[in-house]
Amino acid sequence: KRFFALAPAGQDYFKQSTTRLYWIADKIVEMTIEMYREPRKMVEDMSALGLRHVGYAIPTEFFAPFVSGAVEVVRSMTTDEAAQEGFRWSLNLISKILVRTILEGSTIVMQAINTNQEKALVKAISVSPRGKRAMELLNITVGTQSISPLYWAIESGSLVTAQAMINDLLTIRADRDNYYYGYDDLFTRHPEVIQRLCADAANLLWSLLDGLIWRSRVAVAGQRRVNYYVKHLMQDGEGKVNKAMEWLAENKDPKIICHPAVVMFSDVFWGQLANKYFLIGRLYFLFMLVVFLSSQSVLKNLHDEIEDETEEQYIAIFACRLIIYLGSLTRLIFQQIKFCFTDCQEGAMTKVIGFLPVPNYLFSFQQFGSLVLTICLVLMLALEPIVHCISAETEKLFSPYCNASEDIIYAYSILSAVAMLLYWLLLTDLTVFSMRFSAFLLVIGRVASEVGLFLGALIYLIAAFSGAISSLKQNLSDFAGMHWSALSLWEIALGIYPSSHFSSVIQTEFVMIAVSLFVIMIAIFLLNLLIAQLNGAYQVVYEDMVGYARLNRAQIIVTTLEQVSQKRWFHFLQNQKFEERLEFGEGDIGLPGGLQVTEPANANPTTVDSIRRFGGSTSRTMPWPEEANLDGGDDDKFERLEKLIVRATKNMGAPGGSKKAGSSSAGASGASGSGRGSGGAEEGSE
Repeated sequence: KRFFALAPAGQDYFKQSTTRLYWIADKIVEMTIEMYREPRKMVEDMSALGLRHVGYAIPTEFFAPFVSGAVEVVRSMTTDEAAQEGFRWSLNLISKILVRTILEGSTIVMQAINTNQEKALVKAISVSPRGKRAMELLNITVGTQSISPLYWAIESGSLVTAQAMINDLLTIRADRDNYYYGYDDLFTRHPEVIQRLCADAANLLWSLLDGLIWRSRVAVAGQRRVNYYVKHLMQDGEGKVNKAMEWLAENKDPKIICHPAVVMFSDVFWGQLANKYFLIGRLYFLFMLVVFLSSQSVLKNLHDEIEDETEEQYIAIFACRLIIYLGSLTRLIFQQIKFCFTDCQEGAMTKVIGFLPVPNYLFSFQQFGSLVLTICLVLMLALEPIVHCISAETEKLFSPYCNASEDIIYAYSILSAVAMLLYWLLLTDLTVFSMRFSAFLLVIGRVASEVGLFLGALIYLIAAFSGAISSLKQNLSDFAGMHWSALSLWEIALGIYPSSHFSSVIQTEFVMIAVSLFVIMIAIFLLNLLIAQLNGAYQVVYEDMVGYARLNRAQIIVTTLEQVSQKRWFHFLQNQKFEERLEFGEGDIGLPGGLQVTEPANANPTTVDSIRRFGGSTSRTMPWPEEANLDGGDDDKFERLEKLIVRATKNMGAPGGSKKAGSSSAGASGASGSGRGSGGAEEGSE
């Protein structure tokens, strides 16, 4: 209240709630005390706070009355002059640090960000030297503290200026001596910019990725030269694998992952590095599947009768199962322990049903399937008939048939069947080698939820009608009890109920009516509804199915790259030749850090050179010449038209305005060449 009394205009800048203002007042008191305890640290903290106030556009003239008001409040609370003087000196020092930081950090770029207008930003940055233009958009330093105007624009919600800044940074400009491109400056200052945009401004990702592509305006022999500047999306500042692919995969946007720049560097990762490592791992899994298939489905069924099975056959089955338990089960157990320990160590846990913590890796279909397969193999090992019969006296070595195995062999066979299905299901990730097959498989997964809803409704109807039919007085063996009624209705729904049994159903009127209603609801209503739902779900998923397939491949690439040795990685980077400059045309040596390919000329028609070239001085200290409006100038045309209308309206409102307005219009349009018309135009403009 003292501050508002001293500076009434300050009320316009304090828009928070009263509780928030009390919290700020408490923090101020704490800072005045900390200034005596840790002065060096407080100076750095105040510099950082001052840079944030640059973005808030707080006038510095309010700091003096704020300090005076705070000191008056302290004086009213205590008569200790030492406490009053100590508080005044500390708070005054803090205000001076903040004022200095704000004055030094209040660049025209930051002021333009506060307006959130693209035109204001363009005008602000147009006076910057061409050699420092990029860094003025990326860094403001005061003392030991710095702030990024780009990040501040994103944090403050000024996304219009943020997009204008990204467009300006990723625009290639050139004079006779040099090319200027803010690509290196952007990713050097903000190596995590992809992650930041995914989290806070996903709509700016497309603009950033567009800026990484240059296409030639000239096509030769039906092919167009294209440069993809993806170096910083593939490697970080230390030359290691960049996390851009991981961030894009976690973002789970099927449209962004299909951007040409992302497709380019992900295909390079996949084609030249990841696919080989992934295939080696899958071939090992495929070998284990063949061994498991041989032991559980092929070798055990070579003969129709158990008496005809040979000892060599049992030895082969035992060898195959030994390979499965030692080669597959131990590997699966190690992987599960590793992933579980990693997630627990990093705190990557998600609560299921509100209280049960589950490691995040289990939310992956492959990893969850691997866990279930591991459990099945462990139970199979515990129930292994050969192990239970090894101590029994059998006619043939490693025979699974003995008295000890009679009670467990059926349960073992069920676990074997489940494990077999899981092996085949986990092998479906081989479809990642083909985007077409992978997209088809993902579409099946996306629409499977509709089938689940149908099955849920079917089970509900079976339970309802089986209960109703069981309550009727009837002597039908197929409907004797709720369990038999449910089984019969399930057979009717699947179309496998014996037709000869319907004659007995017809003889019982109420059972026939109930069964008829059930068939009508299933065959006419639910099945047609399922077809409609599948069609609708497919239409929704179809547009993005390639994107989902690429997201799946991206996740596999991220996982696979973790297994690549450092030597192999550096060899891969050397083959990319990022240090070589890419040509923009014959004899026109351009910028390094990219990959150059050719594409069909009609794939992305380009009629305007995206490189902005300028003549005149080539000094790095000179700003770029004023650019013509490249987007057609619609905004400027409307602005000029608006000014012309306002000026004509003012002239018509003045004495003799009609005559002068006519002269002004004639002079402005250039239609009149008389001296009187020119004079009228001058009067109108004045």
